[in-house]
Amino acid sequence: MADSKLLVPELSEAETMGDETARFQELLLQASKELQQAQTTRSGSTQIQPQAGFCIKTNSSEGKVFINICHSPSIPPPADVTEDELLQMLEEDQAGFRIPMSLGEPHAELDAKGQGCTAYDVAVNSDFYWRMQNSDFLRELVVTIAREGLEDKYGLQLNPEWRMLKNRTFMGSISQQNIRSQQRPRIQELGNLYAPSSQPAEEGPERPHLNLWLEAPDLLLCEIDLPKLDGALGLSLEIGENRLVMGDPQQLYHLDTYIPLRINSEESKAAFHGKRKQLMVAMPLLSVPS
Repeated sequence: MADSKLLVPELSEAETMGDETARFQELLLQASKELQQAQTTRSGSTQIQPQAGFCIKTNSSEGKVFINICHSPSIPPPADVTEDELLQMLEEDQAGFRIPMSLGEPHAELDAKGQGCTAYDVAVNSDFYWRMQNSDFLRELVVTIAREGLEDKYGLQLNPEWRMLKNRTFMGSISQQNIRSQQRPRIQELGNLYAPSSQPAEEGPERPHLNLWLEAPDLLLCEIDLPKLDGALGLSLEIGENRLVMGDPQQLYHLDTYIPLRINSEESKAAFHGKRKQLMVAMPLLSVPS
C-alpha cells in the first residue's frame, strides 16, 4: 500500500500550503490542462455548435459576468425523473443527481454600454433545455450548477444573485465546443464492490458514498463525499494496486474497498475540496481496461 503522503490538505486554502503541497497543486493543474488538450484531439471527442438559449447576468470581483445557457442534442440528458423525485434526491444526497454540461472557455465581450465584460457558454441537452423552459425550479437549478461548475473550473467567485436578460438570448458569440462522443463509463458504485469490513454502519464509522469513473482510458477518478468533515487535517489515505483505504482521526468515516483495476499507486494523487467537502483521488492505471 502507498503511504498517506499523497494526500493534499485543502484545495480551497492555497495560501496556507507548504512547498510540497503547492507543487502538487501545480502538477494537478498541469495534468488537467494536458488531459483537456488530449481530449480535443482524441477520436472520442466531437465538436459541437451549441444553440442559444437564454443569458443571465451576474458579477465577480473583476466585473460583469454573463453566462449563456445554451443547448445541443449531442450532450447526454440527465436522468429522467419528476420534479418531486428530483427534489427528494437533492434533499437526501446532493451528489446523487448530475446534469451533464459542457463548460466553455471565457471570452471577452462588450456589454450594451460598451463596457468590457466576460462571458461563458454553458450547454445542456436540448430536450432537457426545452423541459427546463417550463419549470422555474429546473431553470434555477441549472443556473446554480452552471455557476458552481464555472467557479470550480476557473477559480472564480461569482455573485449568487443573478437576473435573466429580457432582450437578448446570448452575450457576444457562441463558440464551438469539444465534448466526448460517448459518456465516460461509470465503473461501479461502492456498495457493489468488495469491502473487507462487515461491521454495521451504526456500530462504527460511516462508510462514505463513493463515485468512480474513467476520465480517460488510463485514468480512474473518484469522489468521496465527507459532509461531516471541515478539512483534511489527520485524514489518512492508502492506495494499493487494487485497494483503497481511507480513515479520519475522529473515526466518523472508514472506507476499505477493492477496485477491480490495476492502479499505479505511486503516481496516484488526492486532494480535499473544502467547499464540496469531498476527497478527490486521481489514480493512473497500470493497464487499460478493455
